[in-house]
Amino acid sequence: MGLDQYAEARKGEAITNEHGDKEWKDNIDLGYWRKHPNLQGFMEGLYYDKGGEGEFNCVDVELTLEDLDALESSLDNESLPETQGFFFGENADDHYAEQDRDFIVSARSAIDKGYTVVYSSWY
Repeated sequence: MGLDQYAEARKGEAITNEHGDKEWKDNIDLGYWRKHPNLQGFMEGLYYDKGGEGEFNCVDVELTLEDLDALESSLDNESLPETQGFFFGENADDHYAEQDRDFIVSARSAIDKGYTVVYSSWY
């Protein structure tokens, strides 16, 4: 067990599969992280800032260009919020530094092409 984190770009209407889960025909995987707790803390803050309720686990948070700018600024300033959780692992900011920046570039490009970018996690 552990913290698994995903980012994807979606376009079009969702279709509900035989298991009751939503799927998109036009879907692009933008990122996957394994135990990057401070990124989780950043995204959890966005989720609640945007009106999210309940536990931030197995839910989506939509990312805008402004959110990506804020993430980039946090990376530049080494100010992702220190986040801990039983399944989260240790600070992995240095390990994921390049991947985080690559994700931001890909996410901005997807938004420019009309996709909705979302982040979700499971632990």
